Amino acid sequence: MAEEPDAKACRKCGRSLPLGAFARDRNRRDGLQVHCRECVAEYSAAYYRRRRETVGKPVRERAEVPAGHKLCRHCGRVKPRSEWHRNATASDGLSTRCKACRAVLGREDHLKRAYGITEAERDAMVVAQRGLCAICLDAPPAHVDHCHKTGRVRGVLCFNCNSAIGKLRDDPDVGRRAVAYLEGNLWKPILVAPGVYQLPS
Repeated sequence: MAEEPDAKACRKCGRSLPLGAFARDRNRRDGLQVHCRECVAEYSAAYYRRRRETVGKPVRERAEVPAGHKLCRHCGRVKPRSEWHRNATASDGLSTRCKACRAVLGREDHLKRAYGITEAERDAMVVAQRGLCAICLDAPPAHVDHCHKTGRVRGVLCFNCNSAIGKLRDDPDVGRRAVAYLEGNLWKPILVAPGVYQLPS
């Protein structure tokens, strides 16, 4: 029986299904796996159970998941398919974690990768700063600030203060001149040699 152009027959269950029911496989001529996602999921679940039972480990009981939903193994909640990112290589075409869990884990990974700290360490800094930006003592702290030369974390700042530090190029001398300027002490550099200026004391 000839297959429809927008459908494919699953070799396991024999059903003719839409192409979206098959995961991708670059090694196949049509770019799709020979078994539908549902059959692959059933086989994977059965294999998992056999493997766990063989080594004497407990097998997680499968939760009742209504159609159009999926269980997140990270938070343990059943959510609609719209709460998941797509993953063409997965048997069901969706990520293994829901969007909310992926966002939380993404933030944790970013803190560890960029600053070498955990969320708990960041939260402890915020508590030590009494829940305020370490510079302006007014806005809530939201951005981890670190020295770009040494990588040392200095504190947690609000967006405006973190941006200001960056625009001052992390240079304490520039910061001191900015403070003097704000206090009304206008300075005029004195040329002491070609291209060399000295600030008046």
